[in-house]
Amino acid sequence: MAGRMSANFSDLIHRVAGSCLIQTIGQGEEEAEEKSESFLDDHDESTYSDYEDQEERSERDHEHEDERKMSVTGGGKAAEKLQAAEVLMMEVFEAVSAMKKAYVSLQGAHSPWDPEKMRAADAAVVAEFKRLGRLRERFRRGSPAAAAAAAAERAMVAYDPEVEELKKEVKEKEAQVENLRERLKQASGRKGRTRRASARFREVVHAPTPELFELCMNQVKEASKAFTVLLLSLMRSANWDIAAAVRSIEGGTNAMTSFPLIAAAAAKHPHPTHAKHAIESYVCRKIFNGFENEAFYLSGSLTSLIQPEKHRRECFTQYRDMQSMDPVELLGILPDCQFGRFCGKKFLAIVHPKMEESFFGNLEQRRVVVNGGHPRTQFYGEFLALAKAVWLLHKLAFSLDPPPSHFQATKGAEFHPTYMESVVKFQEGVAPPGLVVGFPVSPGFKIGNFVIKSRVYLVNRTS
Repeated sequence: MAGRMSANFSDLIHRVAGSCLIQTIGQGEEEAEEKSESFLDDHDESTYSDYEDQEERSERDHEHEDERKMSVTGGGKAAEKLQAAEVLMMEVFEAVSAMKKAYVSLQGAHSPWDPEKMRAADAAVVAEFKRLGRLRERFRRGSPAAAAAAAAERAMVAYDPEVEELKKEVKEKEAQVENLRERLKQASGRKGRTRRASARFREVVHAPTPELFELCMNQVKEASKAFTVLLLSLMRSANWDIAAAVRSIEGGTNAMTSFPLIAAAAAKHPHPTHAKHAIESYVCRKIFNGFENEAFYLSGSLTSLIQPEKHRRECFTQYRDMQSMDPVELLGILPDCQFGRFCGKKFLAIVHPKMEESFFGNLEQRRVVVNGGHPRTQFYGEFLALAKAVWLLHKLAFSLDPPPSHFQATKGAEFHPTYMESVVKFQEGVAPPGLVVGFPVSPGFKIGNFVIKSRVYLVNRTS
């Protein structure tokens, strides 16, 4: 009997020790109690209960208590980490959502252009980027996972192309704003004259007159100034050497087709007005080329010589019909009409490929024009306003009998106030003696005894 009890007691010790060794530290209190209860149920009221030692039972209780504390402590830390991760992800989602909204607002501020909304939306986008950056740093400090940090960084880098594109758009818009500001300044200075001109244009025109021709020439001047300001703004934005451009024009060369570009900041000409007039001179020289021909040399028509009266009537009819037309809409319907071919020819003559590529980074507008189309861009729209004004002036010129003769001052010629008008205004409204023509800006016209003065830029005789 004693041997049997000794054997059972040894077996009990072995099984309890084995149970303690296979039990994991991460098990909870409930699992440990279930195992203990299962073990006791298997042996309650058996031989083991007679020999279970009180000291061993107390030791097991201490072990189970330690395991429970370890499990509770480990589980608490894991729960805290999980909760922190969830909070961080919610903040990331909120930041991304806010940035998307700010980006949409930034796009909305472009059309129509609103500088105040633009600045506010830009500040909001930058703020959300900074917020995402702070969240990224929090994540990096709280987690050693390099892969997750790299993924977050890639997510930030993914927005870089969009930001660069927005910067480019902002740059173009700034050039447009500068152009509009200059046009507004010009319009404010000639408010009364513009109002009278508009009123006269609204009147029903029954016959061509020299006064109407002068009014039409004023429209050409306004359009050429506006287009010139836009060109100058784009040149500065594209880092052109403005001084070199002006020198090539003053020299009478065709170097506008090969102006050098510089990679550094745009060279600021000491006389911005001088540069503006020089570029306008280039534009007028190109667009008035062929004005003396009844078809701008677009065709070999001789109707003005064979049937002069019929040709005059047709020209004046075309003038009246086209006067109220939008050139963009007209060319959208009839891109291959005579006016459309005139616009295409003059655009290619004025805007050289290097010029267009430096302005816009591509030759898309030129490609469209070469293929007989007309791009619907803001730049081409400004050009069409000038082209329409010159086209109407040309039609009106060949409606008059006799047609006006046009003239242009030459470089170095004496200044004659009867036939010339200085583009630079002088004190007391009179040009001082000793000035000669530095370069012509726009041509003049003579209709019988009626003279429309040629616009010139005057310089000192010794310059």
